[in-house]
Parts: sequence; C-alpha cells; structure tokens
Amino acid sequence: PQVATVGLTEAEAIEQGFSVDTRELDLENVPRALVNFDTGGFIKLVAERDSGRLLGVQAVAGEAGELIQTAVMALRARMTVHDIANELLPYLTMV
Repeated sequence: PQVATVGLTEAEAIEQGFSVDTRELDLENVPRALVNFDTGGFIKLVAERDSGRLLGVQAVAGEAGELIQTAVMALRARMTVHDIANELLPYLTMV
C-alpha cells in the first residue's frame, strides 16, 4: 500500500496545544476498496475538537497518493469534518 499524509498527525496536533478528535476508517468500510478487493489499510482524520476543523489526514491504502489530494484541498479550504461529511461525491472513488 501507499502511505500519504497531510497536515498534522494526532501527536503533532496535541504537541501544538490542540484538543483533538480523531477517527480512523478501515478500508473494509469503503465501497471502492471493496469493489477493488483491496481492503488493507485505513484513513485517519485529525480534527480540532471544539470547531471540527480538519487538522490532518493520514492514509495507508493502495490509492493513498491520489486520495490525499482531496484532503489537501479540504485543509486549504479550512473545512470542518461536518463540511466534508456533507459533500456529495457520487462517483465511486476512494475519496
């Protein structure tokens, strides 16, 4: 699998004084990974606890190098996890 990261890891965010909330999504819960028969890996989101603002994303997946680009744009736009959850991405991709 590929490894990709953008922004802060959980440890880095805590070290910088953020109160964080994290979620890890195993690829066995991602429809595209199931279709690809490649469910080894995960995606981890690190967010600021109070605001929900995304602080970082780490991914270990066959398509990590491609899906991290969406995380880059979300960080750049200062999106919250709620903003991301409300996005409609109809095409079956790893993103």
